[in-house]
Amino acid sequence: MTPSIVILTGAGISVESGIRTFRAADGLWEDHRIEDVATPEAFVRDPWLVHRFYNQRRQQLFSEAVKPNAAHYALAKLEQARPGEVLVITQNIDNLHERAGSRNLIHMHGELLNLRCAASEVVYRTEQDSMPEDLCDCCGSGGNLRPDIVWFGEMPMQMEACYQALDSCELFLSIGTSGNVYPAAGFVEVANAAGARTVEINLEPSRIHTAFDEHVHAGAGEAVPQFVEQILRSV
Repeated sequence: MTPSIVILTGAGISVESGIRTFRAADGLWEDHRIEDVATPEAFVRDPWLVHRFYNQRRQQLFSEAVKPNAAHYALAKLEQARPGEVLVITQNIDNLHERAGSRNLIHMHGELLNLRCAASEVVYRTEQDSMPEDLCDCCGSGGNLRPDIVWFGEMPMQMEACYQALDSCELFLSIGTSGNVYPAAGFVEVANAAGARTVEINLEPSRIHTAFDEHVHAGAGEAVPQFVEQILRSV
């Protein structure tokens, strides 16, 4: 079944769960320059720093303070009520959607709980810390394992599947996104071209808010459960 509801989520849905937004007002991500931890060049230049940075982000997921919020659970409820009709595309690299129960999910920017061999592209699941000297199971070499994260200058994941869903969706919902990062910022235009109803839920208007049919200016934890209930009542 082709999804009729496509939902894009960004940092704004996870900030209420105790995860800081990707980029703070000073342009830093967890007190690091983006150029030092989120580019292929940074990994070549200082792989120890990059591994340590993502190890810290990964371990945050196991903190008692970090847990799915009402918005995550509402989206999982929607998927369970409308099986096969709902696709969540997230820009977030945390596992909060999965923990809330979402299963039809695309992590377009990768996942903290994955490592990838740079030589073979084989992906490994991990909850442990990683370092450059770790040996890769598929090639036996040290230095080939990297965080399975889409860095600046790299192509987001599963884009063909994203666009296929957008091309035929009836509702496109954007939650907690800034509208600054492409190609995700262009999803609303694809959905508009498909004739979908487009809705933005955000604390404040995003950079691309004029492209949406409707706007809800509120936190995700408050607004998403209410919006999901409206969808479920309309069936």
